[in-house]
Amino acid sequence: MHQLRILFALAAPLVLAAPGASAQSPGNAGVPSLVVQGSTTFTHQVMEPYQGAIEKAAGVKLTVVPSKSSLGVLALFEKRGDFAMISGPLDNEIAELKSAHPALDFGRLKTFEIANTRMAFAINKDNPVTAVSDDTMRQILLGAITNWHEVGGPDRPIRIVIVRGGGGVQASIEDELLHGKSIAAPNPIVVQISSQVIKVTEQLPEALGLSQLSIVAKSTAHELKTDHPIVQRLALLTLGDPTPIMRRVIEAAHKVMADAPQ
Repeated sequence: MHQLRILFALAAPLVLAAPGASAQSPGNAGVPSLVVQGSTTFTHQVMEPYQGAIEKAAGVKLTVVPSKSSLGVLALFEKRGDFAMISGPLDNEIAELKSAHPALDFGRLKTFEIANTRMAFAINKDNPVTAVSDDTMRQILLGAITNWHEVGGPDRPIRIVIVRGGGGVQASIEDELLHGKSIAAPNPIVVQISSQVIKVTEQLPEALGLSQLSIVAKSTAHELKTDHPIVQRLALLTLGDPTPIMRRVIEAAHKVMADAPQ
């Protein structure tokens, strides 16, 4: 009985400590851990290739949860994340959230641009059209031009391929090329995630996919060039001013991306 009491006495502190124990592995004992949620574009362009370098430079452990820019912002307010990743204009993300969450104090959000990436209009490899003017692309996206033969291609309807619920690519196009107007092309093909845009474009000769240049370059699709490139700005958001640890992450991410090969 005396031995059992000793065993229980030794075990009790371990049981009591478990609920508040750090989720970090023994090798990371004492290393701060932060959660980053949001844009898959930010995830693909920044976190997947450079997370290790950012963690090392900042002295932190990052848990990355890719979803959508707007969901990352919502996670900040719900205290499920320390940073939100966004890949388009913040005003667009706020507008999407305001209808469902009008009471949120969006004025508390702080934006820290980390990098940028160029988007691309992707077309099927069998489409002979290679370039259109900015104004022509504007007319396509707004539904005034609806057939490829109107821009020197085959007699096929133009089918825009976009991500459901928008996303950073669409938001950047609407902001920079359409001057705030919404894409209004008829019969768009709507997919769930950004990686599906290029897969559909590779299969359908009539497709016009809204994607990133880096993704198009790794596919069998071609870029339909316009007069001016459209840039997506990739940023981290915080709710209020960042803590010193969070600021280390921001500074590390900015430096790592500035030094990254272009």
